[in-house]
Amino acid sequence: MDQEERIALFLDYENLALGARDHLGGMTFDLRPVADALAERGRVVVRRAYADWSYFDEDRRMLTRSHVELIDIPQRMGTSRKNAADIKMVVDALELAFERDYISTFVVCTGDSDFSPLVHKLRELNKRVIGVGVEKSTSALLPPACDEFLYYDRLEGVDIPPARTRRSRPARPAEAEPQRVEQEPEPRQAAEEPARDVDALAVLVAQTVAGLQRSSGGTVTASTLKRTLLRKDPTFSEADYGFRAFGELLRHLAEHNVVELAEGPAKGDPEVSLPEHGDRETAFGLLRSVVLDVAGAGSVALSGLKNQLRRVRPDFSEKKLGYRSFLQFCKAAATSGAVDLEWSPDAEDYLLTAPAEA
Repeated sequence: MDQEERIALFLDYENLALGARDHLGGMTFDLRPVADALAERGRVVVRRAYADWSYFDEDRRMLTRSHVELIDIPQRMGTSRKNAADIKMVVDALELAFERDYISTFVVCTGDSDFSPLVHKLRELNKRVIGVGVEKSTSALLPPACDEFLYYDRLEGVDIPPARTRRSRPARPAEAEPQRVEQEPEPRQAAEEPARDVDALAVLVAQTVAGLQRSSGGTVTASTLKRTLLRKDPTFSEADYGFRAFGELLRHLAEHNVVELAEGPAKGDPEVSLPEHGDRETAFGLLRSVVLDVAGAGSVALSGLKNQLRRVRPDFSEKKLGYRSFLQFCKAAATSGAVDLEWSPDAEDYLLTAPAEA
């Protein structure tokens, strides 16, 4: 545990909440996807959010349940509450940087470039800085200043309402159905489901292994995986799924080609990875065949395509293969050559075609 990153999380909440509302179809900002992403990177020991909380009453309850310390910056006549919140957040972050040597990573959740000097100063103090912001409300100056920047829109568990489809009515029925399919598994993993559903567990493990591989760039051991699963859901226990030990659970998932196990650095702590071939190649082949069946030599829109796949294989889930979304799965299939994928401004959607076999 001594080698784990200790993380301090600072949220410029007004920037995040308004960015999500204005640019993500009116959705409410949800901390859980951010918390899950950080769980793959280290142990969060400080959580603070800054705003005039009289404007965010419902959000305040959500953050309190997530054990976030709320720093209230009330609006006063003749002053800017935004500037006051920014200044307080900067002062607190620098104070922690000097007083808490064990904190190695600072996460600054904002899209405001005014925080760039804070980012530079923290990096001068040998701290790693991760930024988080809504893509369309994030200044282009902020991401390059950080060691890593996560766009909230792209995080696992963020389901953006399909506001764009309102402009083209024929596309609405096709998009509404897969949106419900995508949303259903997420709450079960996060809150209500730690028991009995092994398929949901397989999805959670595959997503977590993929996230750890992306963030660390190295091998993922069973102990690291278990620790990360506990960060995502502190009530997690393999016994709830009928397994006597975590190793037994991993062997079960390996038998079902969800993960692969290899000898690790210590006895009883194997390396865990996602299969490079097997089910993925089969899934890419399935996608190609469905595109051919639906469109022939033409193209088919991404919206609604997942439903077509599930008519052929009801148990299909891109998340079991380690992909964050169906779009990411299709991009991987395009990279492998199974399909061609391109954005169509006219259709306001991605279009897939099956390339002719050589």
